[in-house]
Amino acid sequence: MARLHRKPLDQPDEVRPFELGQTEIFEMDDFVIGRMVMHPGWRWRTHVRPIAGTERCMYHHLGYTVSGTLHVQMEDGTEGEIGPGDMFEIPPGHDAWVVGDEPWISVDFRGARSYARPVISGPDRVLATVMFTDIVDSTGHLGRMGDAEWRDRLAQHNELVQFELDRFRGRQVKETGDGLVALFDGAARAVECAAAIVRRVRTLELEIRAGLHTGEVEMVPDDVRGVAVHVASRVMDVARPGEVLVTGVTRELLAGTHLAFESRGMHRLRGIEGERELFALRPDG
Repeated sequence: MARLHRKPLDQPDEVRPFELGQTEIFEMDDFVIGRMVMHPGWRWRTHVRPIAGTERCMYHHLGYTVSGTLHVQMEDGTEGEIGPGDMFEIPPGHDAWVVGDEPWISVDFRGARSYARPVISGPDRVLATVMFTDIVDSTGHLGRMGDAEWRDRLAQHNELVQFELDRFRGRQVKETGDGLVALFDGAARAVECAAAIVRRVRTLELEIRAGLHTGEVEMVPDDVRGVAVHVASRVMDVARPGEVLVTGVTRELLAGTHLAFESRGMHRLRGIEGERELFALRPDG
């Protein structure tokens, strides 16, 4: 339940320093607000990429510039500068650097929860829970709504999904048409995030399906590879509208938690050797 809440700017809950800058984290129940301070000479590619482990910043930033100027460059070559007094929205897939001799100081309402803190760490191959989501009957929605209304609905969907990813410390790897691939360093957070996304997008009169599997994956720039990724994708293909479907591996990791599942039987997943028993998250789980 929302409550009256205040926090002084000089008392952050956490400070994440990195070379030529830092992020100050303020936790407001389910919300996280960040105060970003980047000094002259700072560049994401140079000073944060080694921490993030991705070729470009994959966080969605929405905020307000207090001082200084930031130059932003998107993957498709689009670029621009954000200066004092500017409200800004920076989509995932960007590089950025400070322009001039004044620090860029901003308040970020969207992309600070896990910024400059890797969701998973270690070597290129890591253990993670992989989540695939997809909007059910997206082609039908497009036909009924038309291009303009569908684009608006899809943007709302993406905003809700990103909020839940931030809340459960998920890291979006990439978009897949009308869905996405995300990684989590905990199976429970992954399943809870998928369930939250299912609930939230229903407010938009949309249904999604989600498939999850836990295994070793290989991290590459802007992507993730490995058998575990293929398994999660095929599990999503089997999921029913509004269903969160997991493999036995992921379910076993959640034994003893409040999350409850029911068997969906044995399935032969396309391109995956052998049969696997799949489990659906119970609505009351």
